[in-house]
Amino acid sequence: MTLRKRNTAPGIPARRQSMQFNPVKRPERLVGIGFRCWLAGYQTEDINCWETGWNLFASELGPVSAKSAVTELSCWVRSVHKKACRSINYFPFGCSGFCPDECMAISMVAASQHSECPAMRSCAFVLLGSSDIDGVVETATAFGNVLRDFGHMLSDKSICDANLHAGVNSLHPNNARH
Repeated sequence: MTLRKRNTAPGIPARRQSMQFNPVKRPERLVGIGFRCWLAGYQTEDINCWETGWNLFASELGPVSAKSAVTELSCWVRSVHKKACRSINYFPFGCSGFCPDECMAISMVAASQHSECPAMRSCAFVLLGSSDIDGVVETATAFGNVLRDFGHMLSDKSICDANLHAGVNSLHPNNARH
């Protein structure tokens, strides 16, 4: 993903600052917001988060196609949620930008669609803070495939260099799961 502008407000920790992409393409927006809604649903156990995500996919893909896409999205995000060795950050639904963790998620799906396995695995490693990434890579690939089948191909420019963002997402005592 091509980083255009970093929103660096004083007093906001780097992991909570947004990354703005101008313009955010429809497939990237769909993946980023879908990831955000599903992760929020898993973390808060609030069904309204999932409903918001479902409504976005249904309006973008139609209800029949959305069912397949959301099934793969939920499998992928659930595997991220279960395998992560740290708390995964996300912004509230209404935010126009994406935080670094959301960018890593978007990059994973873009890398899967463009057969960039090393980049995809690097993004998964940074996102999870763990080397146990195989299940997450598999489910991200399945999600990327279903989106591609429905004509939603992410740009190869959405594949970021995970090494550049590793410092933002590094394990910190306050960020580790207990």
